[in-house]
Amino acid sequence: MLHISAGLAIPEKELQETFIRAAGPGGQHVNKTSTAVQLRFNAQASAALSDPVRQRLLALAGNRATARGEIVIEASRFRSRELNRNDARHRLKLLVREACKKPLIRKPTRPTRTAKEKRLTQKRLQALKKSARRKPDPD
Repeated sequence: MLHISAGLAIPEKELQETFIRAAGPGGQHVNKTSTAVQLRFNAQASAALSDPVRQRLLALAGNRATARGEIVIEASRFRSRELNRNDARHRLKLLVREACKKPLIRKPTRPTRTAKEKRLTQKRLQALKKSARRKPDPD
């Protein structure tokens, strides 16, 4: 189980890990071992997520989400398979936690009377400043 929060956990059977060869430093050893991790989570078919959370998760995932609703996270920051595995799971956990947050709805407001007056005063002062820079009229 991948525990996201107090009321949400993703079962292990919904997570699929593939170990792939990582690019970067490592000498001869890097060509023989598969230390990078590709973590796949099918958010579209997951029973652990509610519909609004699923939609927010797929929107937040962006390019990491496939057309079939799978989220693919690749981790190759470390030279250890276990550290990369933990890193991928941690990144998925953060992504799902962010999707669980309900977006704040903006309440439309109107400017106050003083704000309107201040804006008009500033506008008038700016116009006076600009007009003072002009050449005087020959009349």
